[in-house]
Amino acid sequence: MVIKNVNLETVCGITSKLPENTLPELAFAGKSNVGKSSLINALMNRKSLARTSAQPGKTQTINFYNINSEMYFVDLPGYGYAKVAEEVKQKWGKMIERYLHQSVQLKAVFLLIDIRHEPGANDRNMYEWILHQGYQPVIIATKLDKINRSQVQKHIKMLKEGLQVVKGTVVIPFSAQTKQGRDEIYAYIEELLMGERREEE
Repeated sequence: MVIKNVNLETVCGITSKLPENTLPELAFAGKSNVGKSSLINALMNRKSLARTSAQPGKTQTINFYNINSEMYFVDLPGYGYAKVAEEVKQKWGKMIERYLHQSVQLKAVFLLIDIRHEPGANDRNMYEWILHQGYQPVIIATKLDKINRSQVQKHIKMLKEGLQVVKGTVVIPFSAQTKQGRDEIYAYIEELLMGERREEE
């Protein structure tokens, strides 16, 4: 997959109307500090278009990136950051729910989980919530470079058991440092888009 053109096209706040896009949308969800912006930047082949922040919980909008005029990467607000007020958390939750519920073009949801740790309550809630909205998320196990290669399969098993994933769930280990896993994500996206095109024909 060659990324030629990337454009941050729409930024939606809590009260914004969602865009009526005609291209397929791929959404990225994950806990604050899980490396979501780093993953999106790596996929877009850009250093810092998606804002990485030392202060978690900074993404308070849904950001739509137009990729090659073929699809959108949709960056959802990070969840589970303790220092964010409860009222704000609830508003973000409603905003994400509204998007998952209303988007006509949403084709896949990527849920990012830190490969080093057992999924927390927020991760499990988000996984079940995405399932409840009718999507089977692809799990991206981030921070792959932080564990030994010999530990990878054990940690993937821990993630699957911790989330109690649906049978057949795709899990892709990924490192923003080495870009390991990026080609697998590209291949998944390409297959998805080809399937969409076949359906349209």
